Amino acid sequence: MKLHTTFRTGGFADAFFTPRNEAELVKGLQWIQELEIPYFVLGNGSNLLVSDLGIDGVVIYIGKNMSQISVENNVLTTQAGTMLSAVSGVALQNALTGLEFASGIPGTVGGAVSMNAGAYGGEIKDTLVSVRVLTKNLEVLELSADALDLSYRHSSLQKNEYILLSATFSLQNGNADEMKTYMNQLSEQRREKQPLQYPSAGSTFKRPEGYFAGKLVQDAGLKGKTIGGAQVSEKHAGFLINTGNATTTDILDLIAHCQKTVKEQFDVDLETEVKFIGRN
Repeated sequence: MKLHTTFRTGGFADAFFTPRNEAELVKGLQWIQELEIPYFVLGNGSNLLVSDLGIDGVVIYIGKNMSQISVENNVLTTQAGTMLSAVSGVALQNALTGLEFASGIPGTVGGAVSMNAGAYGGEIKDTLVSVRVLTKNLEVLELSADALDLSYRHSSLQKNEYILLSATFSLQNGNADEMKTYMNQLSEQRREKQPLQYPSAGSTFKRPEGYFAGKLVQDAGLKGKTIGGAQVSEKHAGFLINTGNATTTDILDLIAHCQKTVKEQFDVDLETEVKFIGRN
């Protein structure tokens, strides 16, 4: 699984299934459920830590095979496997504003909607109108964005065990040159402030109310702290990085150390944004 997560860590899954379309996804899930095999739905793996011992069951990868985008007037509809960078690029081509913030987020639409991804003051919920989902009973439902309980890094998709199939966004007419300039500015900010040259999952911790996670970690004296091959980035303390040979255990131990130290010094609980899956 280290080949399928941005942290570049993790053991083997029992099986890896890449459906070519929605029909194949449904057919595969029917078989998986009939055999009572556990499964996990994966996008780009950009917010994920996989156990060094691997994952029981089947990993279902929804990626480039399910990444079609269509635009009609100011409405953009995209399948769940589309990368956010591609979605924001098509919006730019059509001079439709509202998704510029997403241009540098290294995730798919499925993952982004599931966690209401956001950056630089924008969130998925700002422009999301509706979604198509596959239920655990293999029914396809169309739901309004209001039905997803979207909030900071949260939606009801995971609780309801829905698999996102596609999402529809309502955008505004914009100026393509101004949009491109803004997206370039955001890209430059990321390069300057984030350790993009190392494998990571972006911001490791959620923002505690009234605080910034990275500043708390930095003020706790943890910038550059290393356990095994995992390190608190010296460039941005909100990022934990794989310096080259980290294991998932290294990263989890470093997360726990940051949480313990920040709690002791500032009495603030750091909740992880990154999710852990797999064998214990």
